[in-house]
Amino acid sequence: MVTASGCAVGEPAPAAVSGFDAYVGAVEARLARQHGSRDGFLAGGAASAESGLRLRRGELVVEQLTPAGGGLPGAMLHHWRGTAFAAGATAADFERLMKDFDAYPQRFSPQVIRAKLATQQGDHLQASMRVRQKHVITVVMDTSYDVSFGRLDAQHGYSVSRSTRISEIDSVGTGKERVLNASEEHGFLWRLNTYWSYEERDGGLYMQVESVSLTRSIPTGLGWAVRPYVESVPRESVEFTLRAVCNALKK
Repeated sequence: MVTASGCAVGEPAPAAVSGFDAYVGAVEARLARQHGSRDGFLAGGAASAESGLRLRRGELVVEQLTPAGGGLPGAMLHHWRGTAFAAGATAADFERLMKDFDAYPQRFSPQVIRAKLATQQGDHLQASMRVRQKHVITVVMDTSYDVSFGRLDAQHGYSVSRSTRISEIDSVGTGKERVLNASEEHGFLWRLNTYWSYEERDGGLYMQVESVSLTRSIPTGLGWAVRPYVESVPRESVEFTLRAVCNALKK
């Protein structure tokens, strides 16, 4: 449907990529400062008494951090942060779960269709996934990530995941299935960086995830189809991932 509407846009403009890289550079510098000390290891109000009580009751705290005027040339930047608490879980439990890519299709269904660990050297991993997102339209993508884990101590850990390849798949599950080339892609997701921070205390594990993504801007005349996808999916993905991780840790 989208292809027939002439909506293909290909790769992001160099200025959009530069803007994204500069933004994530600032985010990563701030996270490096957070992860250097037990005080303020988690961002926002996650450490406050009120937020802690909500989290321990099973609520999620989700915030939009996208900067005002965050539009880039032909592109949109999205930044969301979500925090959750898993009673009885430990930092080691979380790391085992997140490094077990073979189990992703079960733990993160229906978003993750398949997943594979390509290489692992200690806490540095490279992995690939086929993911599916549905919001008005359904989009399937093959994605690859460079992932690393780090520790401040046994109770405080973090990870960084940066996309290295995102390809849109056409005619999924048919004999005509193929990877769209750069000029055919629709720009539903160009870049995706994910940052986890997790802190073990209060009889469980506080987990905080930040998602920074780059998508196409809203095309004139096709906002009804594209806008719900590029504006709603980033938040919904954060919420879905947090709930899925909490459920897996409970098991």
